Amino acid sequence: MDTDPDSEFGGERVVDVMRRVNRREDFSARRPSQYTNWIDEQLSWKETCYVGSWSTFANLKLEGPDAVALLADLSINSFADYPVGGGKHLVQCDEDANVVAEGVLVREGEERFVVHGVPCYWTAYNLENGDYDATAEFRDTFNYGIQGPNSLKVLDALADHSLREVGFMRSGPIEIAGVDVTAVRFGMSGEVGFELHGPGEHSERVWNAILEAGEEYGIRRLSSGTSSINQLEAGIPSRVRDFVSAIFGEEMADYRAFLREHQTRDLITHAVEGSVEADDISDYYRTPVELGWDRYTKFDHDFVGREALEAEVENPQRVLATLEWNDEDVVDAYASLFREGPTFKYMEMPHQQKRSMIADRVLVDGEDVGVATMRGYSYYFRQMLSLCTIDVEHSDVGTEVTVLWGEGENPASPTVEDHVRTEVRATVARTPYKEDRRRANLAESE
Repeated sequence: MDTDPDSEFGGERVVDVMRRVNRREDFSARRPSQYTNWIDEQLSWKETCYVGSWSTFANLKLEGPDAVALLADLSINSFADYPVGGGKHLVQCDEDANVVAEGVLVREGEERFVVHGVPCYWTAYNLENGDYDATAEFRDTFNYGIQGPNSLKVLDALADHSLREVGFMRSGPIEIAGVDVTAVRFGMSGEVGFELHGPGEHSERVWNAILEAGEEYGIRRLSSGTSSINQLEAGIPSRVRDFVSAIFGEEMADYRAFLREHQTRDLITHAVEGSVEADDISDYYRTPVELGWDRYTKFDHDFVGREALEAEVENPQRVLATLEWNDEDVVDAYASLFREGPTFKYMEMPHQQKRSMIADRVLVDGEDVGVATMRGYSYYFRQMLSLCTIDVEHSDVGTEVTVLWGEGENPASPTVEDHVRTEVRATVARTPYKEDRRRANLAESE
C-alpha cells in the first residue's frame, strides 16, 4: 500500500527530492547494505563499538524569545527546568494524540535550540503559520552515532577533552580533527554512546578521524542492512517501520505541501504490507502510549493532543512489547522455499531491507490482540524478534500469542504466486530486550 493520498506527488517531485539528497557532499550519508557483514556489525555494539551516519536527517536551528513556547505547544515533553546543554527525545502529536514527528532536541542557549529529524519540519511549519517571535534555519550538518562499550575510549583518543562528565541526555562541545562538534549522550543501541553533530562541509574529515582512532578498539561502520536491529533490541520504535506519521488527513494538506518544498528525503510516501488488513491509513498511526513514549509525557503545560493523551494515559488500551518468535516456526518458513508446493513469505535477514512498515496481526485464541512490526534477527541473542503494540491484558512477559505471517487479502497488498500465510507462535518478552546500559557512570568506566 502506498500511503500518499495526493496523486500529484509523483515522478518529477520525487526526483527533485532525491537530487537534493545526492547533491550533498556527505559521502557517509549514503550507507551500503553492508560494510563488513551484518553479523560482524551486529556484534560491534555489544563487544566493541560502531560509527554510523544519520546525516540525511534534517537539522533545524531555532532561536528567539518564543522558541521554547513553540516547542512546548507542539511537544508532549516538559520544558520546565530544561538546562542549556540538555537533550530530549522530542515527541509531537496531532489533536488525537497520534504521533506526527519524533526526533532529538538539544538546547544550545537560553533562546537557542537545535532540532534533529522529522520534528524540524513540523516545528518550522508551525512557526511559519503561527504567531511566535522566533526564527528557524535549516542547516547542512553531519550526524554520526558512536555506540558500544569501547565508544568512550575512541572519543577519549579523538577529542580535545574528556566527555566523562556528560550525563545521559546531556551534551558537550568537543573538537575532532580541528572541527567543533557537539556530542550528545544519546543513542539507540542500549549501550554507552554519543551522537556527534557538526557542519556538513567537514563530514568526511571527522568520519575518517573517528575510523582512524577507533581501529585500535575494533570499531565497525554500521550499515543500513543491520542498523534497525539496534532499535529492535533496545525497544525503540521508528517512523515507517513501526508507525505511519499522522499527516494524511485533510487537515494536514498544507503541511504535506510544506514537506514537499523543504524535505531532503521522502517523508510522505510510505510502503505498508503484512497481514493487517486496514481500511484507512490512520489504522497505522500510533500514540505515544502505544509506542512506549508516554514516559516522556508531562502534563505541566498545554500542547497539541494533550486532552486525548491524558485520557489514554489514564486508561491505556495497548502498550509496546517485544515478541520472541518460535524457532521451529521460523525455520519452517525458510524450509518452505526448499520443498514442493506453496511457500511462506520470505523473512529477509537480518530485517526487511526495503524501507516499509510490515504490520502483522497478533492473535490469542483466534482474536486480534495486537500488531507486530520491525521483525528482525538478532545474531547476538540467536532470536527472531519483533516489536508489538498489544492489548494491555495480553502484555505480560511470558504470554503466548500467534503472529499471522504473510500478506493480507487487501487488494492493495503485494502478492506472490503460490504465497500463503502461516501462523508463527511467539511469546511476549521483556522490553527492552537487551539490557539498557546507556546511563552508566562514565567517570567509573574504563
